[in-house]
Amino acid sequence: MWTQYLIWIFLGIGLTFNGLGAIGLLRFPDVYTRLHAATKATTFGSIFTSLAVVTFAFTQLYLNGKMANLQLGLHTIVAIASLLLTNPVGAHAIARAAHRSGVKPEKAVVDKLAEVKK
Repeated sequence: MWTQYLIWIFLGIGLTFNGLGAIGLLRFPDVYTRLHAATKATTFGSIFTSLAVVTFAFTQLYLNGKMANLQLGLHTIVAIASLLLTNPVGAHAIARAAHRSGVKPEKAVVDKLAEVKK
Protein backbone atom coordinates (compact mmCIF):
# COMPACT_ATOMS: atom_id res chain seq x y z
CA MET A 1 0.00 0.00 0.00
CA TRP A 2 1.22 3.54 -0.69
CA THR A 3 0.84 4.62 2.95
CA GLN A 4 3.58 2.19 3.95
CA TYR A 5 5.97 4.02 1.63
CA LEU A 6 4.86 7.31 3.15
CA ILE A 7 5.50 5.95 6.65
CA TRP A 8 9.00 4.82 5.64
CA ILE A 9 9.72 8.22 4.07
CA PHE A 10 8.59 10.00 7.26
CA LEU A 11 10.72 7.69 9.38
CA GLY A 12 13.73 8.18 7.12
CA ILE A 13 13.46 11.97 7.27
CA GLY A 14 12.91 11.91 11.02
CA LEU A 15 15.82 9.61 11.78
CA THR A 16 18.10 11.59 9.47
CA PHE A 17 17.38 14.88 11.21
CA ASN A 18 17.57 13.35 14.69
CA GLY A 19 20.94 11.87 13.74
CA LEU A 20 22.14 15.22 12.39
CA GLY A 21 21.03 16.88 15.62
CA ALA A 22 23.00 14.35 17.65
CA ILE A 23 26.08 14.87 15.50
CA GLY A 24 25.71 18.65 15.84
CA LEU A 25 25.42 18.27 19.59
CA LEU A 26 28.73 16.45 19.68
CA ARG A 27 30.60 18.53 17.10
CA PHE A 28 29.63 22.17 17.64
CA PRO A 29 31.96 24.34 19.76
CA ASP A 30 29.78 26.18 22.28
CA VAL A 31 26.52 25.90 24.15
CA TYR A 32 24.59 28.14 21.76
CA THR A 33 25.39 26.27 18.57
CA ARG A 34 24.87 22.94 20.33
CA LEU A 35 21.53 24.16 21.58
CA HIS A 36 20.63 25.21 18.06
CA ALA A 37 21.46 21.76 16.68
CA ALA A 38 19.69 19.97 19.49
CA THR A 39 16.46 21.93 19.24
CA LYS A 40 16.05 22.72 15.55
CA ALA A 41 17.12 19.43 13.99
CA THR A 42 15.64 17.13 16.60
CA THR A 43 12.34 19.02 16.67
CA PHE A 44 12.06 18.62 12.91
CA GLY A 45 13.08 14.96 13.17
CA SER A 46 10.66 14.24 15.99
CA ILE A 47 7.81 15.82 14.06
CA PHE A 48 8.46 13.54 11.11
CA THR A 49 8.75 10.39 13.22
CA SER A 50 5.50 11.39 14.92
CA LEU A 51 3.89 11.94 11.51
CA ALA A 52 4.86 8.36 10.67
CA VAL A 53 3.01 7.19 13.80
CA VAL A 54 -0.05 9.31 12.93
CA THR A 55 -0.08 7.97 9.37
CA PHE A 56 0.19 4.41 10.66
CA ALA A 57 -2.56 4.92 13.26
CA PHE A 58 -5.04 6.48 10.84
CA THR A 59 -4.27 3.88 8.17
CA GLN A 60 -4.97 1.11 10.68
CA LEU A 61 -8.13 2.92 11.78
CA TYR A 62 -9.32 3.07 8.17
CA LEU A 63 -8.48 -0.60 7.51
CA ASN A 64 -9.51 -2.19 10.82
CA GLY A 65 -11.85 0.34 12.41
CA LYS A 66 -10.35 -0.02 15.90
CA MET A 67 -10.82 3.03 18.09
CA ALA A 68 -7.48 2.42 19.83
CA ASN A 69 -5.80 3.55 16.62
CA LEU A 70 -7.77 6.80 16.72
CA GLN A 71 -6.63 7.35 20.29
CA LEU A 72 -3.00 6.69 19.31
CA GLY A 73 -3.23 9.16 16.42
CA LEU A 74 -4.83 11.87 18.52
CA HIS A 75 -2.32 11.44 21.35
CA THR A 76 0.52 11.73 18.87
CA ILE A 77 -0.98 14.93 17.43
CA VAL A 78 -1.17 16.37 20.96
CA ALA A 79 2.47 15.33 21.51
CA ILE A 80 3.50 17.14 18.30
CA ALA A 81 1.68 20.28 19.43
CA SER A 82 3.32 20.24 22.85
CA LEU A 83 6.70 19.60 21.25
CA LEU A 84 6.24 22.63 19.01
CA LEU A 85 5.36 24.77 22.01
CA THR A 86 7.90 23.60 24.58
CA ASN A 87 11.10 23.12 22.55
CA PRO A 88 11.56 26.77 21.50
CA VAL A 89 10.66 28.04 24.96
CA GLY A 90 13.06 25.63 26.66
CA ALA A 91 15.86 26.44 24.24
CA HIS A 92 15.36 30.16 24.79
CA ALA A 93 15.41 29.72 28.56
CA ILE A 94 18.60 27.63 28.46
CA ALA A 95 20.35 30.10 26.14
CA ARG A 96 19.34 33.07 28.25
CA ALA A 97 20.48 31.35 31.44
CA ALA A 98 23.80 30.48 29.85
CA HIS A 99 24.30 34.08 28.76
CA ARG A 100 23.36 35.45 32.18
CA SER A 101 25.79 33.06 33.87
CA GLY A 102 28.62 34.49 31.82
CA VAL A 103 28.99 31.95 29.00
CA LYS A 104 29.76 34.03 25.92
CA PRO A 105 29.38 32.84 22.33
CA GLU A 106 32.78 31.79 20.95
CA LYS A 107 32.55 32.90 17.34
CA ALA A 108 29.60 35.27 17.39
CA VAL A 109 29.77 38.36 15.19
CA VAL A 110 26.91 40.12 16.97
CA ASP A 111 25.76 39.64 20.55
CA LYS A 112 22.48 41.55 20.79
CA LEU A 113 21.82 40.58 24.40
CA ALA A 114 25.15 42.05 25.52
CA GLU A 115 24.36 45.22 23.58
CA VAL A 116 21.02 45.55 25.39
CA LYS A 117 22.69 45.19 28.80
CA LYS A 118 25.00 48.18 28.15
